[in-house]
Amino acid sequence: MTVITSGDREGMVGTTVNSFTSVSLDPPLVLFCLHRDSRIREVVQRSGGFVVNFLTGRQEELAWAFAGRRTANFDDVAHHRSEHGLPVLSEALAYLSCRLVNEFDGGDHTIFMGEVVELGEPRRNHDPLIFFRGSMGALEDEPSPFHPIMDG
Repeated sequence: MTVITSGDREGMVGTTVNSFTSVSLDPPLVLFCLHRDSRIREVVQRSGGFVVNFLTGRQEELAWAFAGRRTANFDDVAHHRSEHGLPVLSEALAYLSCRLVNEFDGGDHTIFMGEVVELGEPRRNHDPLIFFRGSMGALEDEPSPFHPIMDG
């Protein structure tokens, strides 16, 4: 799971998203989607950037705190600023600080594309928080009871 954060002098916001993907390695581009009525859409546009925070398996409560209509209060969340002044969740597994390079109409969503300008791995040795079949949780140590078909 990821939490997208953004902000400027007027305030910081974040939202939990599962619509995040890598686009290109050269240049390093990523994208995520927000509903066009999202509370953070204008903040991302105004600040010109965003941070993709990858959560650890123990941060489900934080993911839910950012998932509601109102953002979690940054006074209650450990955070710091990226090199470009964007808010980063300090206890995230890893983060990508991105410069907004484009946005596209996606029906009732806006697709934001950013160039990765900074990478951090604060919790490198932790398991990620995943979203699968409508639930959040940490990866299990036990192997999955089914084996996906790989088409390589």
